[in-house]
Amino acid sequence: MSRPQLKSTLSPLLHGVDFTSAPRKAKGITIASGQLIDDAFELQQLQVFHDFSSFQQWLITPGPWVAGFDFPFSLPRELVDLLNWPTEWPALIQHYASLSREEIRTTFKAVCDSRPPGNKFIHRKGDTAAGSSSSMKWVNPPVAYMLHAGAPLLLDADVSIPFMHVGDPQRIALEAYPGMVARSITRNSYKSDTPSMQTPERRAARLSIVKALEKAEHPYRIALNAGQFRQRLLNDGSGDLLDAVLCAILAAWGWQRRDNHFGLPAHDALEGWIVGA
Repeated sequence: MSRPQLKSTLSPLLHGVDFTSAPRKAKGITIASGQLIDDAFELQQLQVFHDFSSFQQWLITPGPWVAGFDFPFSLPRELVDLLNWPTEWPALIQHYASLSREEIRTTFKAVCDSRPPGNKFIHRKGDTAAGSSSSMKWVNPPVAYMLHAGAPLLLDADVSIPFMHVGDPQRIALEAYPGMVARSITRNSYKSDTPSMQTPERRAARLSIVKALEKAEHPYRIALNAGQFRQRLLNDGSGDLLDAVLCAILAAWGWQRRDNHFGLPAHDALEGWIVGA
């Protein structure tokens, strides 16, 4: 992956957000925060929010900051056109937020049922580039519900999203996909929300990811300095802490390219794009 000439050596605060559409005591919204010093990301804080209201308060924390969020920001244009939904991002998100999850599931299932086997879900171009799930998928993983929960919060908080929404220029939101970074290091499974599936093999995969990050042996060429948090990244069998760090690495990569649209290529502003894809 080509690297432009980089600018200053100390970044503003950079965040990675591992999101859930159902925050609760057992599984919260996990945020990894730090700064880029030269080409190394120094992890400075790990936070977990167990409800949307505390996460909303965090979103309006004054900048400057850049954050990578692990949930889709929008839907495929082909799907939006098919359903005759609004084709401007703010109006689309407001409409989507007005629907219940049951209405979303029923609508998307009807679309899938009308499509040929092997091509049931419609993908955004950015999903295809990143290898991520279609944002209309409501199960395994339920990213359609993550979009339903997360994107309206970004809109309400008036963050800026390159190409998509002009909000507070001091708070920049980038769509991130941690699996894209993890798969560039290992194809082995490294996480599970089921305790019985949190095996030594998955811990070993987390260790291989952390070691590669520490040496910048991945396409994004940013080194991780996990400091006091290293053991927590390894011991968290859910992988939520590590996923938040992977999102922060992508936010750092985007910040390095802040003068070039945070590294995002030209794309459909309704669909959005995944940073680093």
